[in-house]
This record gives sequence, C-alpha cells and structure tokens, in this order.
Amino acid sequence: MNLYIKYMVSLRCKMVVKDELKKLGLHYVVVDLGMIEILEDITTGQRDQLKANLLRFGLELLDDKRSILIEKIKAVIIEMIHYSDELPQVNYSEYISEKLGYDYTYLANIFSEVKGITIQQFIITHKIEKVKELLLYDELNLTEIAYKMHYSSVAHLSNQFKKITGLSPSFYKQLKHKRNSNLENI
Repeated sequence: MNLYIKYMVSLRCKMVVKDELKKLGLHYVVVDLGMIEILEDITTGQRDQLKANLLRFGLELLDDKRSILIEKIKAVIIEMIHYSDELPQVNYSEYISEKLGYDYTYLANIFSEVKGITIQQFIITHKIEKVKELLLYDELNLTEIAYKMHYSSVAHLSNQFKKITGLSPSFYKQLKHKRNSNLENI
C-alpha cells in the first residue's frame, strides 16, 4: 500500500517517517521523498494516528488525488535537482512526464492551478537554491556550476540568479566570505 506525504523533502523527513512507522508497528518497503510503501494494509486508526504524529513534525498525510499528484511532481523535481549527480539530458517536461506516466500539459495545468506557479518556475527556484549551495561549497567556479546545472551560459545563470535572489552570484559568494571573516574576528 502506498501513502503520500506533503512537505517530505529531505533525508531528515525520511528518518522521521521511518520512526513513526516503527512506532505504529508498520513495516515499510520504501520510504522515499513524498511517498512510502508499506507491506500491510493500514487500519483507519493507524492512518489517523500516523496523520497526527506526522503533523507534529510539519508533515501531512495526503488523501486527495490532486494533492498526491502535486507532491509526486514536486518530489521528482527535488530528487532531480538536489539529489542526482547529473541533471537529465532530456527536457525537464519530458523527464517529469516519463517519470510520472502522465502527459506534461495535464501535469502543468494541475500544478499551476493548485500551486499558483508553473512547474518551470518551481524548477528555476530549486535550481537557484542548488546554485546557492554550490557557491557556498566553493568547490566549483561559476562556469562549472552553470554547466552542471544546464544553463546555456554564465550570463543566463547570473541573470536568473539575480532575478530570484536580488543578488549577483559573485556578491552572494562574497557575503559568505564576509560572514566567515566577521565570525573569526569575534
């Protein structure tokens, strides 16, 4: 049996869900971002208890099909951007459609209707978050980051970064160095 969970976007969330399943005596096959597969059927009482327990951690057990589909879309995007070593070589729309087994137009319409932003805007926001992370790691230069994140150029990345954050990538990186030097002077 599959259950879907809203706001389950990190490894820490997965640990919380696993702990809560154990407390209820439920055995899982898979605990993935936004989705868990358990071996046995879940009783109404267990479902209500799991729902209440997860809510304490800011996680929400989903019931309706549209919310479940939105969470699946978000999970595919988050997995693709934050947890994959390489972004897919195909268009994101093709990738998402293939992963979920739905026509992309259908997915895009539902996503926009429910979330109030497009899938593309959601992807850009997460790509910029990943870029911020890569800038702070200081292991790659901006050209390498642009290539890794599939930007057509450093200028394209910089423009999108500034549009989302209000800062240039180099200024964002300087802020980190300033914070670190200020901490050293305390």
